[in-house]
Amino acid sequence: MRSVWIVLVALVGGLACRGTAQSPVSEQPASASSMSRSAILQDEIARVRHNAITLAVEKVSPAVVSISVTAVERYVNPFYDPFFDFFFGRRQSPYLERPVTSVGSGFVISPDGYIVTNQHVIGESATQITVSISGRHYEARLVGADPVTDLALLKIDAEQPLPFVEFGNSDSLIVGEWAIALGNPFGLFVDQQPTVTVGVISAVGRNFRPDPRESRVYRNMIQTDAAINPGNSGGPLVNALGQVIGVNTFIYTGGTSGGFVGLGFAIPSNRVREIVAELREKGYVDRNIYTGIQIQDLTPALARALGLRAAEGVVVAHVERSSPAEEAGVRAGDVILAINGDPVPSAEYALAAIRDARVGDVLELRIWRQGKLLTIRLRAARRR
Repeated sequence: MRSVWIVLVALVGGLACRGTAQSPVSEQPASASSMSRSAILQDEIARVRHNAITLAVEKVSPAVVSISVTAVERYVNPFYDPFFDFFFGRRQSPYLERPVTSVGSGFVISPDGYIVTNQHVIGESATQITVSISGRHYEARLVGADPVTDLALLKIDAEQPLPFVEFGNSDSLIVGEWAIALGNPFGLFVDQQPTVTVGVISAVGRNFRPDPRESRVYRNMIQTDAAINPGNSGGPLVNALGQVIGVNTFIYTGGTSGGFVGLGFAIPSNRVREIVAELREKGYVDRNIYTGIQIQDLTPALARALGLRAAEGVVVAHVERSSPAEEAGVRAGDVILAINGDPVPSAEYALAAIRDARVGDVLELRIWRQGKLLTIRLRAARRR
């Protein structure tokens, strides 16, 4: 019996050892399942990294360019003294000139090298314009510019077709939708990829008080909180589909810092396409218009005399004979409240709206005359 018990103990011990030896094998399926779940999670994270924003940037960024402009700046000669000219016959110029360089952004709109940017990026006295794209540098020529809308069209000659953007419809923008700004802030990227900032469409249809010292008219602008900084001017504002919906143009600083505070503005793409088509065809935008109307600000006293409760609008001071304004029925003493649906609180606003028109355009005037509201359609003619 004793020998039998020894055999049984040995068998039980062997089975126990076998079970212990097999236990790591029984845990292997659980470990493989955990590794599989981790791999699936990593794949999902990698997949969601590629979203609408990244796809839009991937689509547009190859067509974004850096623009470097060399211009001649004229400044007062600090050593000029007319006394020496008079008594010693020295011929000094009261002014000196020096080259200055500035940077901006732009984007290619066709494979043959047409590029859109802001007119203020190019300026009035550019002597050299260099465009950088994908690490290559090209000398650009100015096809045409329109200071009123602040748009310019450049052309470069590349060895092969260039990547170019697709325009979107700026009239269908949704306030709150994604807005992506691409460009060259502070001249950072030049030979590298453009800088990308993201925000939303904050508002549309923004009009700004025109500067009487300049001819620019910023009307119907797109507002965005995508960060725009010096050097971004001329670059594209893009929607989540990778379509250009505007040209980044200026920011509101709201203080002395000069930095971005969440208020950037872009020229809408539909306006850009219209202006660029004319620049490409003729090299300029024909704004030599004539209306025959003279206006002035409406004072509170004049408003009361004309029967208005408030000094809103501008008053027609004079209408030239046989002019488009006279033919349309505009009279001296009329108060223009709005032009093409936009209120005109001052003569500056009214003149800016007229200056923005072109030959053949119809200006719809909302007029107050002797207690009645009238609508008059005035067609702009060519200045003789």
